[in-house]
Amino acid sequence: MPNTELTVVIIYTDGACDPNPGPGGWAAILRYGARQKELHGGEADTTNNRMELRATIEALAELTRPCRVELHTDSEYLRKGVTEWLPRWQAHKWRTRRKRPVANQDLWRRLAEAMQPHTMGWHWVKGHAGHPLNERADSLAREAIPRVDFPLPDATAVHMFTGASCSGPRGPGGWAAVLRQRDEFRTLSGRESKTTANRLQLLAAARALSGAHGHRRIHMCTPSDYVQRGATQWMPAWQRRNWKTRTNQPVKNRDLWQEIAAACAESEVHWHLVKSGARPQDSAKAHKLACEAASS
Repeated sequence: MPNTELTVVIIYTDGACDPNPGPGGWAAILRYGARQKELHGGEADTTNNRMELRATIEALAELTRPCRVELHTDSEYLRKGVTEWLPRWQAHKWRTRRKRPVANQDLWRRLAEAMQPHTMGWHWVKGHAGHPLNERADSLAREAIPRVDFPLPDATAVHMFTGASCSGPRGPGGWAAVLRQRDEFRTLSGRESKTTANRLQLLAAARALSGAHGHRRIHMCTPSDYVQRGATQWMPAWQRRNWKTRTNQPVKNRDLWQEIAAACAESEVHWHLVKSGARPQDSAKAHKLACEAASS
């Protein structure tokens, strides 16, 4: 009799958005036997959830025959959508329990079709917990985000660029921010005697937002993944859980996160991740001011 055992394919997917919604990227890593293939792509205007879905759809589209797929994701939206919500949505003509159209229905339909030939296993992995393939997928997704050109084409908004410099894991450090609106700009900076790099990055963002009180639209440009991801992905969940993490631990730097949350409630804040390789002039200036504050 012919061997009908399915080929096992291990897939890791991830999606990213900067800000969310905004430019986004997706990535997938496929492993079968000794072979490995990486896929990635981006869109100029999307959401983090759509990028998670795109990553999975594109990965399954690579398979040319039915397989046993073990798919790993750090997205609760994707995992719960497939394992809990999707059958109900299909049974109720793509309506939620509140009779509303399912969000991202176009991609959920494509995913449902892409899964049909395969035997699927779904695995949730904790993001940024050191798993090599999850970290690699995250890196690829972020690299695939269409980069924002500076200066940003939004003359009516306040543009903020932050920087931080810290000596050691818990030592003295400085923070700084450059605030620009059209041709007007000002700078803020400060020093902490005992702190961390993450806290300094948060201080820079919080003080910048405080300095622009009353402005309706703000573009916050930070070199910190911790700040950008916290503001766009983690902060809403922390607020719902009364500033507790998923494991019911108090959120670190809660005081500063609460300041930022309050500022975001008053203004329309767009968060941009600015890495050193493509750092605009005002971002470089903020970093230099932070270094000067740290050594003063």
